[in-house]
Amino acid sequence: MTTFYLMESGESKESGETVEVEIKELIIAGWAGREQAGIDEHIEELKAIGVTPPSSTPLFYRVAANQLTSDETIQVLGSASSGEVEVVLIGTPQGTLVGIGSDHTDREAEAWSVAHSKQVCAKPVGRQVWWLDSVIDHWDKLEMTSYATIDGNEVLYQQGGVTDLLHPADLLQRFGLDETRLAPGQAMLCGTLPVIGGVRPAQAFRMVLSDPVSGAELTHRYAMTTLPVVA
Repeated sequence: MTTFYLMESGESKESGETVEVEIKELIIAGWAGREQAGIDEHIEELKAIGVTPPSSTPLFYRVAANQLTSDETIQVLGSASSGEVEVVLIGTPQGTLVGIGSDHTDREAEAWSVAHSKQVCAKPVGRQVWWLDSVIDHWDKLEMTSYATIDGNEVLYQQGGVTDLLHPADLLQRFGLDETRLAPGQAMLCGTLPVIGGVRPAQAFRMVLSDPVSGAELTHRYAMTTLPVVA
């Protein structure tokens, strides 16, 4: 069971209200760009590190639900993994939540199987959330940013609007849902932005989802502990 903290409208502080969710199904929406040019850019970005292009777009990868974590540190095998900022949708009986997360991925595994690579690493998610209904009317105003700590220095890693990605209504329709809401216990990572300076590993990763209309933002930071690859 994960406890999420609802943020006050228009402010980046907790409202005091919490929502507990048992995540039973985790979906990763891949290649979920709104425009073909953005999809092609991400495909070329990953081809540069040996990843085979997708059979179609978007694709919906299934990942073990226990891979979703709000811990501030994750353990990774070897030094070839990296994060990527994503909006996270979380289904509850009261409605759908919006959060911020990272599709942290082993890039060496990704080169031989994207589906398998999704399962190798934990998927960090922040505990701060909004109700989807509170932002859906101005969804295209939202902005995502990520920062990677590399060699001790935090650098801008990704930055852009959610307009680069499929709108939740379109994304969930392509997933096979008639309504813009997930079932209780479902969670979906909704696609990422191009990387500034190329895909590369880091010691820590910080993500921000900003709402310029209300002035609120969701943030989460996690660090990586590298485990040795024993052969």
